[in-house]
Amino acid sequence: MRAIAEGLFTGETPPRLIGGRDRESGRVVFPCPPGDRFEPVPLSRTGTLWSYTIQRFRPKTPPYQGPEAFRPFPVGYVELPGEVIVETRLANVDFDQIRIGMELELVQVPLDPEAADPVLIHAFQPTGAAA
Repeated sequence: MRAIAEGLFTGETPPRLIGGRDRESGRVVFPCPPGDRFEPVPLSRTGTLWSYTIQRFRPKTPPYQGPEAFRPFPVGYVELPGEVIVETRLANVDFDQIRIGMELELVQVPLDPEAADPVLIHAFQPTGAAA
């Protein structure tokens, strides 16, 4: 398996997302933009759910390259304390168990679990959930 994009995750185990810190203002963004303006920084592995929705229809293609047999999935904004708010899939949680403010941790999940050569994307799951 491989990451969906270069420079998205650190090489450590467990991995962290790589954000970018503006060298002038100190503002942190995700993902880290190319060029010299932003310094790559590893982001926190944990955060809290800031907002969410359920993606109930297959996104238009392109650029969506997920499974043909679409199933609804939760998408959220996770606040990484003192760093940035990250848009992400939510994993390993029932739709009716999702709550604003819940504690979450980073995991890697396959974009299409049925693919012959799956690519990994970032997702957040409830802290302590089975990966």
